[in-house]
Amino acid sequence: MSARKLDIYNHVLPRAVTDRMRELAPDKGDIVKRVTSIKMLHDIEARIAMMDQWPGYQQVLTLSNPPLEAIAGPADTPGLARLGNDALADICKRRPDKFPAWAASLPLNNIEASLEEIDRAIAIGARGIQLFTNVNGRPLDEPAFLPIFARAVEHHRVPIWLHPARGANTPDYPTEKKSKYEIWQVLGWPYETSVAMARLVFSGLLDRFPEMVIITHHLGAMIPYFEGRVGPLFDQLGSRTSDEDYTTLLNSMKKRPIEYFRMFYGDTAVGGSRSAIRCGLDFFGAERVLFATDCPFDPEGGPMFIRDTIAAIDALGLPDAERRQIYVDNALRLMRMDGRS
Repeated sequence: MSARKLDIYNHVLPRAVTDRMRELAPDKGDIVKRVTSIKMLHDIEARIAMMDQWPGYQQVLTLSNPPLEAIAGPADTPGLARLGNDALADICKRRPDKFPAWAASLPLNNIEASLEEIDRAIAIGARGIQLFTNVNGRPLDEPAFLPIFARAVEHHRVPIWLHPARGANTPDYPTEKKSKYEIWQVLGWPYETSVAMARLVFSGLLDRFPEMVIITHHLGAMIPYFEGRVGPLFDQLGSRTSDEDYTTLLNSMKKRPIEYFRMFYGDTAVGGSRSAIRCGLDFFGAERVLFATDCPFDPEGGPMFIRDTIAAIDALGLPDAERRQIYVDNALRLMRMDGRS
């Protein structure tokens, strides 16, 4: 079996991007505080040296949180997206041996500019696009965002990387003004991703675009673990609601709701939890799970999640063919890069 391992979901934030973020949003220093303190996000040579610990290990690059539309208004986010995407393209061009692909970020508070940026980014080498689970609080199934999905799926046939977005300003209790103890991130992000998946399912988007590839960060979040709720309870959609007729929606669906959730893809960025990866594999199947580590957001600033995720996958006792699917083949197939190094 090849030693190649293609990490589908990890993050960088070049200095030029954070500098521009500070110029555009000097009052939002907290948003970029953590990401600017992690060396591996902006020091590419340090990241490469760290990656060399694992021969054959490569990364697909995405821009780190925060979403661009959380930083600037619709007049400024297009330029910020171009700056970020150009930086990713340059890194991959300089070191294709380490970074063979990247996914584009979009100015999602400007739909027309987002469509233009999808075309431009793919023309300069992007292998897909990154969306966040909401756009400044707006759900992705709003009709306004339909052209984004159509352009990615029907025109370019590229995957969509789906990243959670939720801040401390979303309280966990209605009596409070903010989420405490960083619950908004540790527990809120999996919930946020699961909600976004459900909204896409029940909006009919997966029927409209049956070939759509959405790679859900953190292995489908809550959905695989709660399969026993998502299946039987959504089969009863409408039985707990009196002010809307969900039974008509349920009856109009071409298959059980749980089967739509299986149409998503999941990455292995679950902090090296062997049980979580096993659960995700049981739910999605090896053909829909992709190796990812969420580098560099671990306590060591990069290597821990890589080391622990590889160890967890290898400890599952999977057949070599399934391991190769997860580590390399699924990513190459979805990005239409079969045979590339």
